[in-house]
Formats: sequence, structure tokens, C-alpha cells
Amino acid sequence: MLRIASYNLHKCRGLTGPHAPERNLEVIAALKPDIIALQEVDFRYGARPEALPRRLIAEATGLVPAEIVGTGENSLGWHGQTILMRPDLAHSARLRRMPLPGIEPRGAIALRLPKLTVIGVHLGLARSSRRAQLARITAQAARIAEDNIVLLGDFNEWRDDRGLESLAGFQVIAPGPSYPAPMPRFALDRIAMSRNLNLMKHGVFSGARARDASDHLPIWAEIRVP
Repeated sequence: MLRIASYNLHKCRGLTGPHAPERNLEVIAALKPDIIALQEVDFRYGARPEALPRRLIAEATGLVPAEIVGTGENSLGWHGQTILMRPDLAHSARLRRMPLPGIEPRGAIALRLPKLTVIGVHLGLARSSRRAQLARITAQAARIAEDNIVLLGDFNEWRDDRGLESLAGFQVIAPGPSYPAPMPRFALDRIAMSRNLNLMKHGVFSGARARDASDHLPIWAEIRVP
């Protein structure tokens, strides 16, 4: 059994500020994931310095970030994304960057474990970009991974019936409204996984300080890998 999760940190500024990463770390610790894909972990401009300080992660959550080669020295993620995991999983993990098409710069990250590939995404704002990005991700996933694939993150998709056509071969789970955090109305955060994986439970996490730590609530799922 693995507890996986996704969380858009909104640069650790809550809804309007100030920058307070300890709130986000408190939420992650309370969520108790084995693996969590994070979005907006870096500030957007300049050298893209980390918004979530890496020196605080292990002590606050017990998790470690994936090693991302090629990102800025001051950045935690790639295109603002990283994956945290239990330290015992990190020993056998390999991470691959996946450049994506679209109007604005975007990329996905694929964490390859011996029996599972986890792909973290933060898709574009335009539906045409999202469609192209999902098509690229699913095509690359078929080449680099075997059957056990989990794709999760901020899909930025407001509809359930449009924009997700490339995921026809996956189980697509929207655990519930996750945005905006104080009064969620839209299920922008989703999980898509191979049909041979067993979904045990899933949900939207609103405990700890989640409603004021970011503009998104984190989502989670418990899965069983055959």
C-alpha cells in the first residue's frame, strides 16, 4: 500500500501572503504521504529561488526531495515542481525531466521506482496546451515506464468532459473540489493511474492549516501495486 498525494503550494504564500513555508510543511506532515508531487515550490522570476526551503523539509515532514539535475542552484524544483518521498524509496529512485509543449514554459517530472512510475504535472492555462501536454506525457510514459503509472498534479482543467482525452486508457480520479482552498468549488487537482493499480481510498485534505497555507487543498490516494 502506498499513500500518494499532490499539493500546489502557491509559492508558500497562502492566498495573499506573507511567505510562510512552515504552514505548507505542517500540512504535508499531517497528510503523511509516502510520495507527494508538489507544484509551485520555487518563486517564478529571476533565478527562481526556492519558495519551500529544502533545509526544512526532512525535519518537518520526514521526507526527502528527488534529486533534479539541471535545475538552478537556488531552485528546489524543475518548472516549479518536485517530488518528496520516504527516504527508503529515494535509494532506488530515478528522476527524469519531461519538457512539454504549450504557450507557456511547462514540464513534467517522472520518478521511476522499481515497481511504479510517478509523474508530477502542472498543466497549462489554455486547454489546447493541456491537451498537447497530456498527449506528450502519455506517449513518453508508454516508452519509459511499464504498466504501473500514476500521473498526478494540478491539471488546471475545470471540466470533466473535455481536455482529458489522452487519458482514456487510465483511471482518472478527481477526489473532490480542491480550489480555492477556503471554499473549494473546482476539482483542478487530479490523479490518473494505470487500470491494473488498485485504488483503495482517496480524498481532499483540509486538516492542519490547509485552508490558509495555499490557494489549493492537497489531494491524496491510497493505492496497491500488484
